[in-house]
Amino acid sequence: MSESNDRADGARADGRKILLQCTPAEIEQLVAAAGGKKFQAKSVRRWVLERGVDDFNKMSDLSKDVAKKLSESCVAVENRVRESRKAPDGTVKLLLELRDGSTIETVWMHGGSDVSGGGTVCISTQVGCAMACKFCASGMNGVVRNLDTYEILEQLSRARQVAPFGRIVVMGIGEPALNLSNVLAALDEVTSPDGLNISARKITISTIGIPEKMKGFLKTEKPYSLAISLHAPNDALRRELIPTAGKVTIRELLMFANHYFKQTGREVTFEYVLLRKVNDRMAQERELAGVLRGARACVNLIPYNPIPGSPYGRPDEETCREFREVLRSCGVVATIRWSKGVEADAACGQLRIARLEAPAAKKI
Repeated sequence: MSESNDRADGARADGRKILLQCTPAEIEQLVAAAGGKKFQAKSVRRWVLERGVDDFNKMSDLSKDVAKKLSESCVAVENRVRESRKAPDGTVKLLLELRDGSTIETVWMHGGSDVSGGGTVCISTQVGCAMACKFCASGMNGVVRNLDTYEILEQLSRARQVAPFGRIVVMGIGEPALNLSNVLAALDEVTSPDGLNISARKITISTIGIPEKMKGFLKTEKPYSLAISLHAPNDALRRELIPTAGKVTIRELLMFANHYFKQTGREVTFEYVLLRKVNDRMAQERELAGVLRGARACVNLIPYNPIPGSPYGRPDEETCREFREVLRSCGVVATIRWSKGVEADAACGQLRIARLEAPAAKKI
């Protein structure tokens, strides 16, 4: 862990501002103080957020003097890439170190081809996770803190250094519903014409399913795609796999899914991680089909991405396909999301946990 740059009041020790933490008006002031024109403030922000440029000297429409002075008063991107891994399928996982030495993960993946570039970025919302799903690496050491809005946005800047993207999934480390205000503020920037101008329909938010928190997604009045972690066909097994699920029932989640569809016109996706001989058996296939029959929702089956030391295993492909076909035969829309970037430890939290447990990670 590196030494923190923070002062007690939360500011950087060197007094410099963090660009994406500033309002547009504050960026105008910074640019003007550096000798630039106020209209250049939008350009500077685009360089960082849209193009992934983290050095003012590489912004070609700034004079050398303005770039130098901006560097003295401002930091383009606060986080740093501690490690980058690329899998044979092209998936790139970034381990990012934040200003306090904490680490998070961001993943760039192929997929979602469109005019804006064809990639999909998976972003984190917390340092660690409090949900304690038994099969997930993200929550192995609990939750440390929420990410600030700018820390969420900076992940997109780093991802843009890998390649263009046109879709975002909020499925990385952390529970978005427990950091809702910062997550939605960041997504407001993402969907804004002055930001990344990405349609809300190309953004998916994944949540464990906390009814009182999920109401916040309805208040946005934006048609984000919503994915709810289900992972079991009945409440007893779900609570075993997700101890923090508490008294929330699958029936309540289905009611919310129907309400979300009525308000936004968007069907909720139920995510179901397939665990060998735990939730992938024939009886469970039919039980899940019965629960979801008639719901305005679909199921995304995810073959488990094994974690070293975990007691859970990954079903074979035949079992996964059979599970999907049983659901489809009962009228339930079901797909399989085959894992990407397995060789890059791309499952949520894997790389971070590996580095936390390692004696000393190589810094790049």
